[in-house]
Amino acid sequence: MFRILAERFRQKYRTAGYPRTDPTLPARYLGVPRLRAVDCGSCTACARVCPAGAIAPRPEGGPQLDMGRCLFCGACRDVCPQEAIAFSRDHRVAAFNREDLLVTPEKPFAGIGTPQRDYGLYRRSLSLREVSAAGCNACEADTNVLGTLTYDLGRFGIGFAASPRHADGVLVTGPVSRNMRAALLDTYAAVAEPKIVIAVGACAVSGGLFQPSPECGDGVPAHLPMDLFVPGCPPSPWSILDALLALSGRNKR
Repeated sequence: MFRILAERFRQKYRTAGYPRTDPTLPARYLGVPRLRAVDCGSCTACARVCPAGAIAPRPEGGPQLDMGRCLFCGACRDVCPQEAIAFSRDHRVAAFNREDLLVTPEKPFAGIGTPQRDYGLYRRSLSLREVSAAGCNACEADTNVLGTLTYDLGRFGIGFAASPRHADGVLVTGPVSRNMRAALLDTYAAVAEPKIVIAVGACAVSGGLFQPSPECGDGVPAHLPMDLFVPGCPPSPWSILDALLALSGRNKR
């Protein structure tokens, strides 16, 4: 017993102080993109190198980037001859509206935006049923890690339910393949009203790398009322946590 207490004292408090303190991000982390207005002319280098078709040059005004499709790999930044593309260290990449993820030099990403409705009901408790709709397990891993000691998602009253009947909404990862579409719709239907839908990762937001495949669509079916989009491939756990706290109104510092 005394050895256990001594070890606990030695390890001290391990849970991060987020959102009161900023998270520690890896040196290679790429966050919110920053675009500069340039004359692209006939240059299409960024579009040719982008594996997800997320960026398109414009003859005047600089490139246009869809964060919902972006993998945040930095390839476009590396090949741009005019250095018009940069990525910040900002992990707050989520948005309530899909249109806010489309950025240009004159319309930079302005943050999560305005909620589509009042989410005050989930301020003290938010239970989600996660649906891995043909994901590669990267987004799933970064969602699951939120339950570990460092993030401790439960301290915010947020958790994952084993049944959609016990959940307030669904959190979707993966491109929603043809085989998983019915399962996702059935899960959504089993959640009691009012309910929310959250898309985590480029695949769920837009189809990602799998969007051209006839087995996948554009991510979460368009007829489902979406509440929150968390782009990335995969999003950082801090990005997912920040998005969930923003939805529940608990991301204030």
